[in-house]
Amino acid sequence: MRILLDTCEFLWLVSGDAKLSSYVASAVRDPQNQVFLSVVSFWEISIKHAIGKLPLPQPPSIFVPQQRDKHLIMPMALDEAAVSQLSGLPTLHRDPFDRMLVCQAQAHGLMFASSDPLIKQYPVTLL
Repeated sequence: MRILLDTCEFLWLVSGDAKLSSYVASAVRDPQNQVFLSVVSFWEISIKHAIGKLPLPQPPSIFVPQQRDKHLIMPMALDEAAVSQLSGLPTLHRDPFDRMLVCQAQAHGLMFASSDPLIKQYPVTLL
């Protein structure tokens, strides 16, 4: 499987939070799967950290790559193929980060690991 992690799922994974479903945790740890963290999530984490809504033990520029490497998660760049999906995406979700992550999952045929109930309304394959 090729899996794109939602920002919350990534943060829950790296912090050992029980909010992360055991199914997602197992899929992320399965060496047969390719797991990705989008630069969009990195951007969201950086903004929330900068405004004081997301305390981290280190600056995001160190924390995110370090945790991504530790958990064998690959980075995913934002590309034109994903951005081009945005104009056709219904406005069911107001969060621009989540909307772009849905577009990336769609554009690249990825399973999307998200527990956000609004995401379930989009035509994206959820893990």
